[in-house]
Amino acid sequence: MNLTGLKVGFAVTSSHCTFDEAFKEIENIVEAGAEVYPIITPGVDNMNTRFGEAIEWKQKLVQITGKKLINSIVSAEPIGPQSFVDIIVIAPCTGNTIAKLANGITDTAVTMAAKAQLRNQKPVVIGVSTNDALGLNARNLGVLLNAKHVYFVPFFQDVPSKKPNSVISKMDLIIPTIQHALEGEQLQPLLLAGEE
Repeated sequence: MNLTGLKVGFAVTSSHCTFDEAFKEIENIVEAGAEVYPIITPGVDNMNTRFGEAIEWKQKLVQITGKKLINSIVSAEPIGPQSFVDIIVIAPCTGNTIAKLANGITDTAVTMAAKAQLRNQKPVVIGVSTNDALGLNARNLGVLLNAKHVYFVPFFQDVPSKKPNSVISKMDLIIPTIQHALEGEQLQPLLLAGEE
């Protein structure tokens, strides 16, 4: 696939267990010819977890993209008036960020970037990864599924017998979702069969 000339804002939120998959897709997007602007939440910026140190993930993002991190509301704000990205991908996108997006809360670089992109009526792609997508966050998911210019990477219940409300996007469908979103279409099927 060829994404030459495409400018992608790739936002990463704090679902650390899916970073390996998401970062592989960032590499694939860059290899396909796109210019990628990395955007991160405070949790990604500062949180060390059993999945890795914050500094390591940040260095990897800069190394893959060759761009400075967008890690504050101030650094994300120009996405609106300068309109310099064609599409924004938020993957992984936590339930926390989904709730903020659905309720118009702008308190991180990621939510500011999404707000700025939607202001310009350009696509935002969400790769959901949350344990409460089918619980308290189901209403927020529903709001975003019906929002203009918002598209989802197809998703599935990851471990329904142990975590019945948990949903995760199939990260290797990010590029096809981008391609469809640029045409104003939701990649289908949206709901995938999970494996257990």
